[in-house]
Amino acid sequence: MWLECLLVSVVCVVLAVAFYLTINRSKFANKRKFSFVNCLFGGVLAASIVLFVPVHWMGSKQTAWDICRTICLSLFNAFKVLTSGCDFEVIETGVAQCDARDLATIYLAWSAVLYFAAPIFTATAALTLVKNMSANVKYFFAYTKKVYVFSELNEKSLVLASDVRANEENAAIVFANAFAADEKHSSDLLEQAKEIDAICFKKDILGVNFKRHSDKQEIWFFAIGENESSNLDQTLKLIEKYRDRDNTRIYVFSTGMESESLLASADKGNIVVRRVNEVRSLISRQLYEHGELIFNSAREAEDGTKRISAVVVGMGRHGTEMLKALAWFGQMDGYSLTINAFDLDPLAEEKFAAMAPELMSEDYNGVNVPGEAQYLIKVHSGMHVDTLSFANAIGEITDATYVLVALGNDDLNINTAMKLRMYFERKKIHPIIQAIVWDPRQKKALRGLKNFKGQEYDLDLIGDRESSYTTDVIISSVLEQDALERHKGHGSGEDAFWNYEYNYRSSVASAIHLKARIKCGIPGADKPEKALTKEERETIESLEHRRWNAYMRAEGYIYSGDQDPSSRNDLGKMHHDLVNYALLSEEEKRKDSRVGTV
Repeated sequence: MWLECLLVSVVCVVLAVAFYLTINRSKFANKRKFSFVNCLFGGVLAASIVLFVPVHWMGSKQTAWDICRTICLSLFNAFKVLTSGCDFEVIETGVAQCDARDLATIYLAWSAVLYFAAPIFTATAALTLVKNMSANVKYFFAYTKKVYVFSELNEKSLVLASDVRANEENAAIVFANAFAADEKHSSDLLEQAKEIDAICFKKDILGVNFKRHSDKQEIWFFAIGENESSNLDQTLKLIEKYRDRDNTRIYVFSTGMESESLLASADKGNIVVRRVNEVRSLISRQLYEHGELIFNSAREAEDGTKRISAVVVGMGRHGTEMLKALAWFGQMDGYSLTINAFDLDPLAEEKFAAMAPELMSEDYNGVNVPGEAQYLIKVHSGMHVDTLSFANAIGEITDATYVLVALGNDDLNINTAMKLRMYFERKKIHPIIQAIVWDPRQKKALRGLKNFKGQEYDLDLIGDRESSYTTDVIISSVLEQDALERHKGHGSGEDAFWNYEYNYRSSVASAIHLKARIKCGIPGADKPEKALTKEERETIESLEHRRWNAYMRAEGYIYSGDQDPSSRNDLGKMHHDLVNYALLSEEEKRKDSRVGTV
């Protein structure tokens, strides 16, 4: 029996570790309730119980009463081990009955390990319990407060929560999954959460009962974890759980296409749901707030037109989004547009062409036809930024006016941006160079970066989390409100704007380009549609249709093959109006002037 119980005791601990590793690698949204400490605590408890079985069994008469006595005493002593209350002599005296000396020595050694480890895990588990109790008490006293609930304590959620606290001192801030034992939830984050008087739960966001909160107060949920699939899963479950609750909002952070469809089809009840596409948000915000710089930096050609020569380095999510946006944003009377995009992927051009086939079609790309979108897009595939071929390709762009570096890594983005400044200085040109830098500390340290001669690199570092995760960006975006007003101005309801990405994205693009048109001085752009002269109307309608054509093609739409409205098929991304402006009916032209004015 001694050997069997020793093996079973060791196996209990091993199985506890294996269980934790299995759960940790699973896709369960609530996996963090099985922390390493809790799993090992359970394993050590089971191992300790088994450890005492032969101690109390040997020498008994092995009756039913003895079985019950052995189990009870084993449980009793195991719990005493967990609290450092069991004397080691109990084990030593029992093991003395073991005839195999070597086995007895191993048994005592393993017992010593459990005696040492058990109280440590007990104390850790108790501390976690106290923390949860503290969180529950603090949340109880926040019953009548507006509450902001974040699904995870991470760098993004902490920045947003800190900005919320700066704007709303009396609101309650709650973090779920705040004590997960991994690098993403460091003690530094917990300390910063305490500084803003946040309530930190170890539980998953679905494990906290927010129905205890006052029905008269608002609850704002933010599914803002690192795993977008978990964000979506949590959102759908939150909707199901709190569907009937008023004063409830959910912000889900997801860039995936599947989230759009699932959220649009979900029965949200009384809940207001917003999807936050962080990639598109950054690109849209840059064009809306600073897009006029792209036009201001354009170079005047001999024929009087101003040439925008844009360069996008890196065709990941941000680079691809900017490439698509520039195609329609650069549609402006008096300007020409060329975009050179570079990526390491040897299939980059084919992949982008599959995403936006008609945008890259030879019928439109590089073809300047009045009444049609006009641009030239060149995708350079298989280009590594550290190679001579990349340097040579950049050297051939002698008129660059705007550059975005989006390679997915802060250090690589900064180094590449510096290298590009060098290449363009050799050509005696000084384009705007923007690089995406996530870490705000790096951005701050590199502000006004100079070489040893004191010459500034003049790099614009964008996308850091402190400027991207604020209430002005996520909750009360001026761009979104502008886009919403334009959407409602066409007779559509607010729900259709938020629930359907097609409406949301289209209205955002319209708001961005209208602001740019006004900045560029397009005649009539700052007037109501009814106040336009005939000449202004024709200018606005033609320009707006050019922009719309480029936008729709960038979204993957193609011409339906027939101008009959019945040929439109949004599942197939086919539209009947993707034609030259001159071919539109007068009714469709009026739509362009309504969209293209204030």
